Amino acid sequence: MEFAKRLKNLGIENSFNVLGRVMKLREQGKDIISFCIGEPDFNTPENIKKAAIDALNKNMTHYGPSGGLPVFKKAIASHISKTRDINVSEENICVSAGAKAIIYYAIHAVLNPGDEAIFPNPGYPIYESIINFVGGKAVPLPLLESKSFSFDTDTLRRLVTKKTKLIIINTPQNPTGGFLSREDLQVVADISVKNNIWILADEIYSRILYEGEFNSILSIPGMLERTILVNGFSKAYAMTGWRLGFAVTNKDLARELIRLENNCVACTTTFNQFAGIEALNGPQNSVDEMVAEYKERRNLIVKLLNDINGISCLSPKGAFYAFPNVTKACKSLGLKDSEEFQDYLLFNHGVAVLARTSFGKKNENESEEYIRLSYATSKDNIVEGLKRIKKAVEK
Repeated sequence: MEFAKRLKNLGIENSFNVLGRVMKLREQGKDIISFCIGEPDFNTPENIKKAAIDALNKNMTHYGPSGGLPVFKKAIASHISKTRDINVSEENICVSAGAKAIIYYAIHAVLNPGDEAIFPNPGYPIYESIINFVGGKAVPLPLLESKSFSFDTDTLRRLVTKKTKLIIINTPQNPTGGFLSREDLQVVADISVKNNIWILADEIYSRILYEGEFNSILSIPGMLERTILVNGFSKAYAMTGWRLGFAVTNKDLARELIRLENNCVACTTTFNQFAGIEALNGPQNSVDEMVAEYKERRNLIVKLLNDINGISCLSPKGAFYAFPNVTKACKSLGLKDSEEFQDYLLFNHGVAVLARTSFGKKNENESEEYIRLSYATSKDNIVEGLKRIKKAVEK
């Protein structure tokens, strides 16, 4: 029996592959410090869990409408209207089983086979995977260490062709922790308007920012009509296992996203949506406390990385990832690239990290080597893990 040919175009998140290796090694009795998974190590706040329990006790366990419960969509619309300084209603919202589902729906909704989509590279691997899966052409936009992992605006302009139908942006960014300025976003907006291009704005880390103010392309006048904002509850509220996300876009596209939701999962879990209402409308001190702790961890891991000969690391402005340059370390150890460095750390020194190529193939003329470390883990793990890396590199 044969499978559909399009499955060959479907990629994966390599972090889960590395996690599988970590689990097998631990089963064998190995002591592994893992920096590979981008998941908060905090528990979901109690008030949010209580809201879900209350909804369960009220038997909110039946089907809901595709695209979300009206009361939840109103809460999202109110939150986005206030935080992005625009006016949106529940008709602009599509609720989904996780933000990743919105990425899947959105790319299916706006790309035809042969259409081009520009995506950040290095970047979240699912962007390129789904572009390829629908038969589009994935066009990488290099994120540059020299620009604090933003992009060169002239390069973006050169990449746009008559076939470009979508530009994907992610700020704060996975895997680099980089951050797009208001000026960067204005360039993207101008290109979008001039060339009639959709924007997919992944803002899943918008609450996890350490310096400055968060900028959303949705706040730029006229961009609601041509933007699909992607967000969710996994990162800011430590709700990864709840699978709760949403899109904000123009009303016509929102209806199409809801039709895709209807065909895929029918509706998002009903009682989860009441937890989402509490997350948005309830106390926000838990988010502030998590971000304050992440900032301390960021400062610690960046300092320890920069104390290792052959490794240098910019201080990320958001998310919870460090993306150090390990080019010199690879050379001193006689390792070909960051993939060999990843395996060397895991199998020889008990530390799990992700190679740069877990986040897309290298860009043309890209010669540097990088790894990603998630510091959504304890300070004790950070100290011990970096102690092992230092010993591994400076042996």
